Amino acid sequence: TNTTLSLQEESALSLLTVKVVQAAHIPWADLMSNADCYVCLWLPSCTNKTVQTRTISNTSDPVWNETFQFTLCNNVKNVLHLMLHDEDVITKNDLLYTLTFDVGKIPIGETKLETFRLNPSGPETLQVQFTVQEFKGYCEKILTNGVIVAREMTCLDICVDKQRIPENLKGKRLTLVVEDSCEKKSKLELSPCTGVADHMQTCRFHYVTRWDPKLTADLEGTDQQNIQIIPVRSLHMGQEQKILISPVPARPLEMKLKTKDCTEKLNVRMGFSLCDDEKLYLSKRKKIVANTLKKLLNLDRDLEAHEVPVIAVTTTGGGVRAMTSLYGTLSGLKKLNLLDCVTYITGASGSTWSMSKLYEDPNWSQKDLSPHIQDACRSVTKSKMSAFTFERLGFYREELSTRAKMGYKTSFTDLWGLIIESMFYDGVNDAKLSDQKKALAHGQNPLPLCLAMNVKANECSTLDYKEWCEFSPYEVGLLKYGAFIRSEDFGSEFFMGRRTKPLPESRICYMQGLWSNIFSINLMDAWYAAVSSENFWHCFTRDAVHELDDDEEALRKRRLSSSDLSTRLVEPPSNFNRKMREILTNRPLDGSHHNFTKGLQMHKEYSTHEGFCTFDDTKLDNSPNNLTPFTEELCLVDSAYYINASFPPLLREDRKVDVLLSFDYGLSDKFKSVERTKKYCSDQNLCFPNVEVSEEEKANPKECYAFQNCGNPKCPTIVHFPLVNDTFKRFKHPGVERLTDQEKEEGIVQLDGRSPYRLLNPTYSKEDFDKLINLTEYNVENNEKMILEALRQAITCKQTCKPRDYGTEMH
Repeated sequence: TNTTLSLQEESALSLLTVKVVQAAHIPWADLMSNADCYVCLWLPSCTNKTVQTRTISNTSDPVWNETFQFTLCNNVKNVLHLMLHDEDVITKNDLLYTLTFDVGKIPIGETKLETFRLNPSGPETLQVQFTVQEFKGYCEKILTNGVIVAREMTCLDICVDKQRIPENLKGKRLTLVVEDSCEKKSKLELSPCTGVADHMQTCRFHYVTRWDPKLTADLEGTDQQNIQIIPVRSLHMGQEQKILISPVPARPLEMKLKTKDCTEKLNVRMGFSLCDDEKLYLSKRKKIVANTLKKLLNLDRDLEAHEVPVIAVTTTGGGVRAMTSLYGTLSGLKKLNLLDCVTYITGASGSTWSMSKLYEDPNWSQKDLSPHIQDACRSVTKSKMSAFTFERLGFYREELSTRAKMGYKTSFTDLWGLIIESMFYDGVNDAKLSDQKKALAHGQNPLPLCLAMNVKANECSTLDYKEWCEFSPYEVGLLKYGAFIRSEDFGSEFFMGRRTKPLPESRICYMQGLWSNIFSINLMDAWYAAVSSENFWHCFTRDAVHELDDDEEALRKRRLSSSDLSTRLVEPPSNFNRKMREILTNRPLDGSHHNFTKGLQMHKEYSTHEGFCTFDDTKLDNSPNNLTPFTEELCLVDSAYYINASFPPLLREDRKVDVLLSFDYGLSDKFKSVERTKKYCSDQNLCFPNVEVSEEEKANPKECYAFQNCGNPKCPTIVHFPLVNDTFKRFKHPGVERLTDQEKEEGIVQLDGRSPYRLLNPTYSKEDFDKLINLTEYNVENNEKMILEALRQAITCKQTCKPRDYGTEMH
């Protein structure tokens, strides 16, 4: 069992009163009249609903003096959106301006009148009065890791007895809406009872306890004035209450309602440390690594726990090329007796395909890898046309339809996963990600970690918004928020940290489709991949945002409390820009999944928490209402959209990796993966060695490079292997020259031009497969000395430096 590392806090509650006073100098909306203005208020930490003022017609200086109230949880980041609209009877209402205001700036017990500038260079203003009052004697217990917050939650259960449905209502539909809930809407078909076990129809709504939801019950055929609206707070907690609904008073429909506190423990682990299962694995693996290093390096004594280096293998994507190359890499490490020194293996895209197959064998690294390589050869060299027959397409359709009925989010990514399964497996593969825990039970294999990125489906390019999502046999987690769930629970529905609809764990093929989701691309990503620049298109895809807190007093307060967010003015895009954004950022083949952080809210000091990893170019990090916990779905794509590498899971501080064996399976730009990772680490203040390669070496790269940690014990040493054919052309084994014509032919591996290993080629000849296996195996074996030297230096560094707190001991 993994402990939840979140802390319980007592959060005071406050009452926020917002009085929308007036606006001034609003420009004409059309040629015929002044604007017809109204203001919408959106505060999603307090309600799902958007509330609005009345419309003031035909004036540039509308006056409302309307008041709205919200119940605040003080330990949550409460950011209010104020949106000024122009109402239009004929066409769609125009959004004129959007303001975001951090309510935490208003001290409790004070009233503040704010006049917001709506145009940095014009006279337009909006005047709003804020009052925050303490709810004395009321508080709320929350759970938080300092970035995300789980609040108290309540369930509303609704039940209809089919045996008591009046004849005149059978076959009709009952629509139930609780807007301030996770589910929002549910529909019950009032079908006849078919048996004793089938006589109850139920549904459940989950909502934040401190909210004030209302249940709307709309029975088909009922007049609009007879729709039932029931304040949920009027129900007595834990007591069943009957409600009668009917178009005919003499024959009503009976509905039973009951509310109860959701006291279940969180199913989301909130914390930035490693889970207990991984810590236990590390204590077992460390002993194996220590014994192996002693023999391999001829050490004169056993290593103490703090002297054992953490060694990791990290790989890139590249489709079948990456899948094949990883087999060769691991074979080379196996022949050098280095596999038992490795604690982690990370994969991205195609390299995860071979990892998934290997970990079906609980003892794969303890065995000869030849049978695994022969099996891979058979699947890589066979024709892939069978994956696209009418019979197979029918199977895909039926499989995806079944998943959708079960409640999974389905997308093209799932179809791609089924195609991968058909191409590289003989039939349906029932293996699951959590099954790989058997391969870790005794620390007998390296721990596999796979990587994806969470992006915005239709709003931003990948470079403008991205978050790392890590997959292990133990957990799936969004690193930025310190939010993790059991790997078995990925795909289930969650709200406020609790699993609200459990679903069976998906087969591994669906994970493979997700990890290699190269198809969820938009035009912005394609443009960047082609020319490495998005600058021209940013005017269409990024909002025009202006910081309004530029006076001395506001700046002084922000310096005293850096968690306060500045007030921002967001200019809505023109119709042309809006259409361009839709074209450039839409992902027609996205990969949507249930969001396990759904409903969780942002802590009031989330932006200053050291665990909250952000990207410099991700502007939405300062707009908490647009972050992942407030979205319905995850959109997970191949990490190669940003860095074609799998370094990030190994850079988590608690993993304390000392040596990274980096294998880049790209056909061009052999150092791009490490150079981009270096830039990422510089932006994040993470330790990563300098990557210095001359232009001459980039043009003619060697087989192996060592990028040293320069004496910083927290900085890993990188031993980098580009995919090159250097000395392999002359040597079939290290030190054994090629003599015959056949041997020389076997040394010709075409890695450029019309290479057989290009990304979109799923089928190799046996000759090409063998060449790539032999090349990647040779490149490892031929650089044994460099690898062993890196291991010796890592041990020396750990022996001479102050021990780091590893948290696990060898048992």
